[in-house]
Amino acid sequence: MEKKINIQKLFQEKRYSEIILLLDYKIPENQKNSGLLNLLGVSRILKGKPSKEELLNAINDFKKAFLKEIRTQNSLEAFKNFINVSVDLYNYENSTKNHQKAYKYFKEILNIYDQDKDYFSKDEFLLLSLIRIYTRLINLDKVREIYGELIKNKFYKPHTICSLIYNNCFVNNWKQEDFLKYGRLLSKNLQIYENKKLKPINKNRNKKIKIGFLSSDIKSKHSIIYFLKTITDNYNEDKFEIYLYSNNRKSSEDETIRSIKSSINKNYDIFGLNNIDLINLIRSDKIDIFIDLMGVTSDQRVEILKNRAAPIQIVWCGFCNSTGIEEVDYIISDPNLIYDSELNLYQEKIIFMPKIWNCHSGIEIERTFNESPFLKNNTITFGSFNNFSKINTPVIETWSRILKEVKNSKLILKSSLPRVTDLLSDKFQNQGVLDSIEFITTLPNFEDHMLLYKKIDIALDTFPYNGVTTSFEAIWMGTPVITMKGYNFNSRCGESINKNLNMEYLIAENEMDYVAKAKELSENKEKLLDIRKKIFDQAVSSPLFDTKSFSNDFFKSLETIYNKQ
Repeated sequence: MEKKINIQKLFQEKRYSEIILLLDYKIPENQKNSGLLNLLGVSRILKGKPSKEELLNAINDFKKAFLKEIRTQNSLEAFKNFINVSVDLYNYENSTKNHQKAYKYFKEILNIYDQDKDYFSKDEFLLLSLIRIYTRLINLDKVREIYGELIKNKFYKPHTICSLIYNNCFVNNWKQEDFLKYGRLLSKNLQIYENKKLKPINKNRNKKIKIGFLSSDIKSKHSIIYFLKTITDNYNEDKFEIYLYSNNRKSSEDETIRSIKSSINKNYDIFGLNNIDLINLIRSDKIDIFIDLMGVTSDQRVEILKNRAAPIQIVWCGFCNSTGIEEVDYIISDPNLIYDSELNLYQEKIIFMPKIWNCHSGIEIERTFNESPFLKNNTITFGSFNNFSKINTPVIETWSRILKEVKNSKLILKSSLPRVTDLLSDKFQNQGVLDSIEFITTLPNFEDHMLLYKKIDIALDTFPYNGVTTSFEAIWMGTPVITMKGYNFNSRCGESINKNLNMEYLIAENEMDYVAKAKELSENKEKLLDIRKKIFDQAVSSPLFDTKSFSNDFFKSLETIYNKQ
């Protein structure tokens, strides 16, 4: 007992090296209980930036601590530490692309969890730790399942609910009613700050309408900046002022970002600012219309919206669905994305843009018409450069059917992560089409990424979560995009894009129709060439890239709702 007390005192005093020396060399193995072994492992981690050997030693300590006792608090804490340090080992090995050791531990952990799931699932932080493993295994179905387990057990932290909502955008499991339901659950569980801690909202009219944008994605080559630039390049400075609140973890600038910042009134880097201070900053700036570009996505600041940073609050662009938050007044959409019959399935009122909900500011790369790659290689080449999260099982099955039905065709996919490539390889192997897949890894620069579209005859959209930026990019380069109709905002983006391009032919009704359109277009080469030429000729002047018309409609809509209050 004396030794245990002394060790705990050493731990409190952060004398980690002494603890390691004592427990490794002074105390016999049979005298190390679960609590001491756990302290030993934690000490190895806290001593300093641990080496691979120290991570492995700590993992071994936590394993032994867990096995010493059953269903005790010490055992539970040891298991959670076992999980988290195994993830740390994975991250450590990421640079070497050698994850086998971490994968071995992941398998052990998941087996332990499955054997006593009812007990472990009662611990919120253990479940959150498991999500870290499933994320690295790219098992997004399990990620969604664990978030669902957290909600079932009423662990209603805002981050958890946000993650549950966002992750279910990638599959067809939810109806729009579900998004609204969990959005409202989120709203109920957001913290409301004391009025005395907040500055009053400005109720006086400014000489100019002040518009504030909040985003975590003001970083080089991120899709958001191209849509935001459309707005910042085309506003009437006599009528409006624009403020940008950048919630970026890391500062990352390019010419586009510098252009945005130079054309607005104020830019703030607010990542380290707490919510109360941020609300007070926005209120001090007397913002009239506050536009959130994140919704429930990563690094969200939804409590800002809940506590009403400005008289009018809008969500746009970054998250294509309802937030469920009563204090969010509007969502920007278009008639192709939300139907009149669905208005009651969105918490917010809908601002319907006349044509399209979004407009790309254009891509600074020389546009030259490329008839079609098949003319050179005599092979139809499909392609998709969407985020791997959007490539779910139905998408893989549908694309595989296309490759089987279009003889000698191939599909180009792009991912910079080797583990993603490995995962997708396995799934396409199971479909019997791996030989038809070409994986492209990291390209030197953005221009090379854009030129890759010249190697593609037909781009294939993901579903239910459609591509947005990738579709704009493909069309800019004259590449047609086959998409499929969906059931809500984020699953109809491809439909809106193609309708605004007068390419309704490329919108499939279902998976069978999706395959049929890909096959027909592949076999009818003249039609394919004609469509590619039309897309190339129409793209720049279409609503997809007509920045002046879009901005005019955008600001007119904002003026209308401002004058209504």
